[in-house]
Amino acid sequence: MSRIIAIGDIHGCSVALSALITAINPKPDDTIITLGDYVDRGLDSKGVLHQLIALTNRCHLIPILGNHDEMMLHARDSDADFQHWMNIGGDATLDSYSSTGTLSHIPPEHFQFLEKCVPFYETDTHLFLHANYAPALPLDQQDEHTLRWLSLRDCVPEPHFSEKIAVVGHTPQSEVLDLGHLICIDTNCCDGGWLTALDVESGQVWQVDVAGNLRT
Repeated sequence: MSRIIAIGDIHGCSVALSALITAINPKPDDTIITLGDYVDRGLDSKGVLHQLIALTNRCHLIPILGNHDEMMLHARDSDADFQHWMNIGGDATLDSYSSTGTLSHIPPEHFQFLEKCVPFYETDTHLFLHANYAPALPLDQQDEHTLRWLSLRDCVPEPHFSEKIAVVGHTPQSEVLDLGHLICIDTNCCDGGWLTALDVESGQVWQVDVAGNLRT
């Protein structure tokens, strides 16, 4: 039976991602939705992107663009955008490519992967996005700031007019935040928490720490 599984913010935690994928054991019919923020802060953004690219050959992967991924893409545009990215976590990403102060060591396929990330995903019962949403608007009418930058600390939205459950990341939580109409699964792996995956139909949760230890 196929599954729909969401994975929260990874932030360069490649060991955790590898352990989580092993625990989930994706099948070809499974849909895995990664909620964005693949890079920055953690030690191995390069390894995370490498694993996600490989995962596209194993299941139906739907990668959503996070704000940190967006900054990495924009870092190619100007010195100001590059410095902004450096100041907010991009330096850790470059370190994972053994690169200091230049994007030249990042493989083109890693940028291509990020370029193909989608702003959101929607099923008959759930909405998947990185950060937040405006309750009265369809997802294709949401602005980029809301989808990728607006923290739940600044605004916890009311239920979406579609009555679908929103599954989001972006705002770190000590544990999965389940408000009924909204579930946040960013559980802060890169800063002592967990990398979380959620089967949205069965409710099964998998969590691993930065060292790859499965939570029981």
